Amino acid sequence: MTGSTVVGVDSSTQSCKVLVCDAETGRVLRSGRADHPQTLEAAPGQWWQAFESASDGLLDGASAIAVAAQQHGMVTLDADDRVVRDALLWNDLRSAADTADLIDELGAAEWAAAVGSVPAASFTVTKLRWLARNEPANAARVAQVMLPHDWLTWQLSRSGDPAADAVTDRGDASGTGYFSPATGCYRLDLLERAFGGAPRLPRLADPGEQVGRTSSGALVGPGTGDNMGAALGLGAGPGDVVLSLGTSGTVFGVADEPCADATGYVSGFADATGRFLPLVCTLNAARVLTSTAAMLGTDLAGLDELALRAEPGAGGLTMLPYLDGERTPNLPDATGSLHGLTRAAMTPENLARAAVEGMLCSLADGLDALTATGFRARRLLVIGGASASRAVRASLAELFGLPVALPDPAEYVALGAARQAAWVLAGGRPDALPDWPVAATALPDPSAADLERGQAVRARYAAIRLATYGV
Repeated sequence: MTGSTVVGVDSSTQSCKVLVCDAETGRVLRSGRADHPQTLEAAPGQWWQAFESASDGLLDGASAIAVAAQQHGMVTLDADDRVVRDALLWNDLRSAADTADLIDELGAAEWAAAVGSVPAASFTVTKLRWLARNEPANAARVAQVMLPHDWLTWQLSRSGDPAADAVTDRGDASGTGYFSPATGCYRLDLLERAFGGAPRLPRLADPGEQVGRTSSGALVGPGTGDNMGAALGLGAGPGDVVLSLGTSGTVFGVADEPCADATGYVSGFADATGRFLPLVCTLNAARVLTSTAAMLGTDLAGLDELALRAEPGAGGLTMLPYLDGERTPNLPDATGSLHGLTRAAMTPENLARAAVEGMLCSLADGLDALTATGFRARRLLVIGGASASRAVRASLAELFGLPVALPDPAEYVALGAARQAAWVLAGGRPDALPDWPVAATALPDPSAADLERGQAVRARYAAIRLATYGV
């Protein structure tokens, strides 16, 4: 692979990002970006247009390429490979009632045992039920169903071979609701239950498998979902927990064994290497900080200054940060709330600190849910925009009770896709996955006093959550 370059694509909800990397070291050589329309449904052709724009002039001489993309989206094709309707994206929750019906029909425990997860409104299986019930004419035309990354990978392969078949990987497939990570097989019975039939699905590729070639001769990797791509880009291994503090928040870990959580808190996904990726997602993360900053008439830097002037515990103020409802716990109609208001506590500093602690307590609950499935956490890798906050960094170790590392800011989803492409270029054997270095800063380990203080903050948060919402 000496001197070779590989390409990683991150086709997210918001944009398409393209990285050209050295295949041996992972060093980023070139990059590009193009925006996606900010809608809850999208024409797949818009993703391809964004990819062409973001990659313009970058791909010459590249040896391999792979795509990581937003999970769960429903791409439907007819018998002539034409798109039936715009794809419903993961954050389109119109299938909430269909989700409840599917869970009632089979039972949460049976769903978890079958596919590792209890369906949420983001899952593809619930969107297919919505389509069958609400657009029967369109549903009748559906001959094939794909995920966003499947469709983009297929376009790359078809540029070199118009007869190329669609493929997927077990990581992204594990978010459909009709694939079992534990067995590595589709559950066509569940697809038929939801949709009333079983349209064609992409072939399941092996991790590191070459699935095609582009028109320029570059090898095409199987691709994966965005969270799986991030884990691959970070080099996360068994016991690593990734805390992603974006607009929404995710907590996921790399595990050697599958999990099945009948509570629905943990999605029992697969990863992109042959392992597993149990994951908890919340709707409210960085947006809690930006909204609180706006209310206080400041920006994120100002919020940091205020929060750091307050004592841990925010003078008794506790924020339940469910500003847009919440996914975990499942409280779609919840609102944010402040508790413990006293004259002494009602300061801008305490409010800023309560926002930071509330956001992190919500995500620490997610870590608790992971460990309740038997997952053994050994360290926390923190990424995403809000990880730059000094107040967040000051609170992480004491609230999560784990060693904390802060990887340098990077496009880890695209890096993960590029690392997969390098793996394909190296032959795809399990021992051929390149070991790209990831620079990170370790935070000081918390003292016993810090941990005790963090547990007190979390206990107060949990008591208020239970009293307010019964969960």
